[in-house]
Amino acid sequence: MKHIFNKGSNSDKPTFLLLHGTGGTEQDLLPLAGMIDGEASVLSVRGNVSENGMPRFFRRLAEGVFDEEDLINRTKELHEFLDEAADQYGFDRNNIVAIGYSNGANIACSLLFHYQNSLKGAMLHHPMIPRRGIGLPDLSGVPIFIAAGSNDPICSPEESNELHTLLENAGAGVELHWDNYGHQLTRGEVEKSTEWYQKHYGENS
Repeated sequence: MKHIFNKGSNSDKPTFLLLHGTGGTEQDLLPLAGMIDGEASVLSVRGNVSENGMPRFFRRLAEGVFDEEDLINRTKELHEFLDEAADQYGFDRNNIVAIGYSNGANIACSLLFHYQNSLKGAMLHHPMIPRRGIGLPDLSGVPIFIAAGSNDPICSPEESNELHTLLENAGAGVELHWDNYGHQLTRGEVEKSTEWYQKHYGENS
């Protein structure tokens, strides 16, 4: 998978897995990672699917309707890529925290839904539920931050609340932050995700 790896100055910190939104690239979320923790290593990945020339992490059949078979295959591809990247770059495979926005948040969420221990934690900005009607792995001890917009036209508040419940029922510790905005990534939610990160991964956590 096309990607950027930037080695951080503190190998004890998590490695950030950056996952862009539809039409984004592996460059998009680099400033965000720097704001959250400038000492952490960063693995930023570009989605392997193209929708009218726009990179995505998996196909969809329509707005909000995922190609489930492709989602499963692409999630497996990303999960295996993380194993390979950890070997190649020498970072701790068991200490990866995802930062995903929109389509990137959805594939990060899919990793959580399908693979135990694939992620140590996740910051999910405007995620949707990747699949319904499946049993989730045990996510005990996995902290998750969800940023949702109360006026999000793509991801309804009901869906955000349902995702919160699904993850909590699997044992994850979930913090759900609301902004009175739509689907865009806001400075306010980034500040909240930084506070959340410091609480769970900071020096005194």
